[in-house]
Amino acid sequence: MAQINTCLKRTFTIFNIFFAIVGGVIISLTLLAQFSTSFQEGGNLEGRVNGLFGLYIVGAIIMVLAILGAYGAHKESRVALIVFLVCMVLGCLVMFRYAVPVAVMRPQVEGMMEDKFRNYLPLDEHSEDVKNMADNLQKTFHCCGLFSYNDWKNIPESCKCNLEEEEEGKCQTVGYRYLMERSTSVYTQTCFPIIMHYFLLAFDIVLGVVFTLAILALLGMILSSVMIHQMRHPNRPPILLTVSTVFSTSPPKYEELYNPPPY
Repeated sequence: MAQINTCLKRTFTIFNIFFAIVGGVIISLTLLAQFSTSFQEGGNLEGRVNGLFGLYIVGAIIMVLAILGAYGAHKESRVALIVFLVCMVLGCLVMFRYAVPVAVMRPQVEGMMEDKFRNYLPLDEHSEDVKNMADNLQKTFHCCGLFSYNDWKNIPESCKCNLEEEEEGKCQTVGYRYLMERSTSVYTQTCFPIIMHYFLLAFDIVLGVVFTLAILALLGMILSSVMIHQMRHPNRPPILLTVSTVFSTSPPKYEELYNPPPY
């Protein structure tokens, strides 16, 4: 005999399907990010491998929990639902614990990133990974230097404009900085604002995903709690609201006329 309300079971199943889709999307986006960054020279940047590995784990855990929840609802397994509930509570607490401080810290991110990138200057004197990264950014986004063309002691070819870009007004002429050095035309746009634009975009997307997962975990916690409660009390009769006889109306006066009281 079914112990869980059919409508609730279907709602919980739809929730777990959506939850599994979210996990699959996270894994797919992580794969896309891994392939897109692996083609860049100097791709072994700090934290890249750990970040991708963490996203794979999160996506896999979400899909496993979705399968566990769907199995528990379909088979009406109290053990599976209790495990699902415990995982939802822990996940909700962890995500809110880390997401709220990160969201509060967001206005300070640009200043922290600027301080970090200024440690790379001058770019010529830093590691090959940093120089290759800067070179690739300049070629891709048509910018020069992180904050100025002066970030380079020797301006690379990736900073220099062609004739068509000069006519479009995207370039500036750099004067003589050293003896016997010819003036050249470099991109006016610097690279740091472009980096920050994409970094903050990714930051906001990740933050939105974390809060969405926390809300989904809270919803899953509520649904699984209701189902566990129904399984613990399968034979509890429904509560009917009745009106007490104290509030019943007295018979009309004409009945007293036709039915006189006995003496």
